[in-house]
Amino acid sequence: MSAFTPDADWLHWKVGPCLPSYKPPAGAVDAHCHVFGPGSQFPFAPERKYTPCDASKDQLWALRDHLGFSRNVIVQATCHGADNRALVDALHHSQGFARGVATVKGSVTDSELQALHAAGVRGVRFNFVKRLVDALPFDELGTIAERIKPLGWHIVIYFEAQELPELYDFFTALPTTVVVDHMGRPDVTKPVDGPEFGLFLKLLRENENFWSKVSCPERLSQVGPPGYDDVVPFARAVVEQFPERVLWGTDWPHPNMKSHMPDDGHLVDMIPKIAVTEELQKKLLIDNPMRLYWPELG
Repeated sequence: MSAFTPDADWLHWKVGPCLPSYKPPAGAVDAHCHVFGPGSQFPFAPERKYTPCDASKDQLWALRDHLGFSRNVIVQATCHGADNRALVDALHHSQGFARGVATVKGSVTDSELQALHAAGVRGVRFNFVKRLVDALPFDELGTIAERIKPLGWHIVIYFEAQELPELYDFFTALPTTVVVDHMGRPDVTKPVDGPEFGLFLKLLRENENFWSKVSCPERLSQVGPPGYDDVVPFARAVVEQFPERVLWGTDWPHPNMKSHMPDDGHLVDMIPKIAVTEELQKKLLIDNPMRLYWPELG
């Protein structure tokens, strides 16, 4: 049993997702997913903004195999704060088939960074979604970006579209590769060729160190499952304009979903809608994540 009780409105991830019609190519990477606890073994952070259900590494491996993927990139969830023990445990038990994105504080030591690197961490995530953090991490990000650069790590940033204008100059000054979560959470009720999403495309176009995850349609869509069709034009625009700098992931176990819990099989079936050729699918699911997270195998 978990030592923690999930929030009353917490939606449990879908047990027994459908088998997707789309079969990912051999070697495909789910490049954005999480592990939660188990809370009895890896306690959630006291400062967390939500208390989730447990979602263990073994359950993640089972989902990976069911969906037809080969590897995972596990991103530290905000419910664990900067305590990366659950992430590191999953990496140690992955047999080399998972890499990680950690959360660290400015006080992290060089030896701690080296230990995370040895475990398989290759990036650090910073959250700029104001409703999920107490303070925006400007100072820590700038300091840590310089410290992780010699390790070859990258920065992952999470923000919402309306916040990009005030963050744009700060982000573009970062000295590392930068990966944006979920296309910067565009408002899909606005035009794909409008100024708001246009600023995000400009960010990618004018800064070749910026990548984007074309993930989480369930967080962005107004029309909902199974097709999330209103998200497709946005994700397809990013994939087709920046095919060498895109990643895809399930976002399992889908933290903080309030309207519905997606079926991961349906999410996989979106892939050929946003990457419409086998060449684009190979870049999205294999070439790009392998280059970023397993460069030694290239």
